[in-house]
Amino acid sequence: MITRSVLLLMFAAMATVSCQRNAPKKQPVVRDTTHYTQEEYISLTLDSNLLNSYLARDTQYAEYIRDFYRRRDFHFAWINESGVTEQAGSFINMMGTDASYGIAAADSVLQATFDTLSARGDRLRPSDTTIPRAELQMTARFFHYASKTWGGLTSDKARDLEWYIPRKKIDMGSLLDSVVATKSGNMAGKEPVNRQYNLLRERLAKLSAQEGKGWDSIKADKKTYKKGDSARVVSDVKARLLVLGDLQQQDASPLFDVALDSAIRTFQARHGLTVNGQLNQSTLNALNVSPARRIRQILVNMERIRWVPVDPGGNYILVNIPEFRMHIYENDKLAWSSNVVVGTPANSTVIFSREMKYVVFAPYWNVPPGILGSEVLPGIKRSTGYLARHNMEVAGASGNVISPGSINWSKYTARNFPYIIRQKPGGANSLGKVKFLFPNEYNIYLHDTPSKGLFNETKRSFSHGCIRVSEPKRLAMYLLRNDSAWTEKRIDAAMNATKEQYVTLKYKLPVFIGYFTAWVGSDGQLNFRDDVYGHDAKLAVMLFGKS
Repeated sequence: MITRSVLLLMFAAMATVSCQRNAPKKQPVVRDTTHYTQEEYISLTLDSNLLNSYLARDTQYAEYIRDFYRRRDFHFAWINESGVTEQAGSFINMMGTDASYGIAAADSVLQATFDTLSARGDRLRPSDTTIPRAELQMTARFFHYASKTWGGLTSDKARDLEWYIPRKKIDMGSLLDSVVATKSGNMAGKEPVNRQYNLLRERLAKLSAQEGKGWDSIKADKKTYKKGDSARVVSDVKARLLVLGDLQQQDASPLFDVALDSAIRTFQARHGLTVNGQLNQSTLNALNVSPARRIRQILVNMERIRWVPVDPGGNYILVNIPEFRMHIYENDKLAWSSNVVVGTPANSTVIFSREMKYVVFAPYWNVPPGILGSEVLPGIKRSTGYLARHNMEVAGASGNVISPGSINWSKYTARNFPYIIRQKPGGANSLGKVKFLFPNEYNIYLHDTPSKGLFNETKRSFSHGCIRVSEPKRLAMYLLRNDSAWTEKRIDAAMNATKEQYVTLKYKLPVFIGYFTAWVGSDGQLNFRDDVYGHDAKLAVMLFGKS
């Protein structure tokens, strides 16, 4: 940690003034200081040759560094006439205590440099080149820290991970201006990250304290334990849940009591398990995941959160794929949530964002090419009654219905089929009674479904890529809540109609299809979910290398 010893920089202002008879008197230079970022003016300036020499060696952030000092007329930002500024100490401390950052060799060198300067006290000399080098190193490390901590991986790498939500942009120069302008250098409340980032960082610090303390696997002698049972494993589970914070009071008793039942339910809920208060194998498996693995999981998700908007915009919909849940936010606060079914690993739901624009009542379902080739066309070729049994029809590009008998089915595959096969509106329609469109190139949307039983499953990845919602009427009423013409009675009638009806929303609503396997819920609980599509594993390799 940097010391608060004051650096006495003994810069003697030595000027030799040569005057000539009758020469006009030289006027003092008055600088415009209104654009300076320091609260107090720092007169020390960087020599241009030294700056250019430094930037020739350290080119990664050269343009950022040059622009930063150009805007402040090349005056120091971290060291003034009295020594190291409070902002410099705060920044080094921030790097050193950020568990998500990871101190690099260059950071340790920087800290050692400043500690060495502090130790010299009043023995510093004006000609000591360590001082301007330390100034430049501090600025370079700030841009490195800001890029890694608040920017994350590049956009290209995010796309390699199938993340298509537009990346946020950060102005690192303005961030540095803000840091050096604040007396304490404290970035609290100013970091350009979504609030979820800091919530996870707090939990990361707590988990880091548990790492290395031993995390032996808990083993059971039978498949299930429940309230009223007594066994040694119960004592072990109580101790583990106490460390994790799910059990509030220490209890070494082997009796499975009411408090343990409640603690297990809390643990199961925040890990996406079936909530029944019983100690079963799936619950035991989750309890045995080590702090080291959870730390990596948090770091992976903090990386993703670096990419998302700092403020999504007040009102929006978030579908979190690994959670199998849809969340409705109003004024940045959770309004309500419901279960969803997402794509299977083989037909994964894409991670992207668009604006909700249409509600479609009593929709047709246009059979997508994949299902057309694997299921529908083979079914039609086997039986001429396939279309009628599935309430389907053939349509041309303009929507005109075509008689199936007029088609030579044997010569068509999904690739050369010139028509559309669609399922007509009705309760058995694969899209149910309503769908919700946020137009996108991935052909993904939210919709109702006749297969209601799947919403009761704990892990709900069953679809071909689109997202089935468990409360479609509630979502329709929510999206049309500001349109007085759409009463609940009219919505019911439209959903049960036999004719498709498009409704254009008056107010577009952002929809984010995200992928987060670790987050802090609105109730303050740290949640974990399985890596359903393997995206965590790919990102971990990018961040930490193969292990």
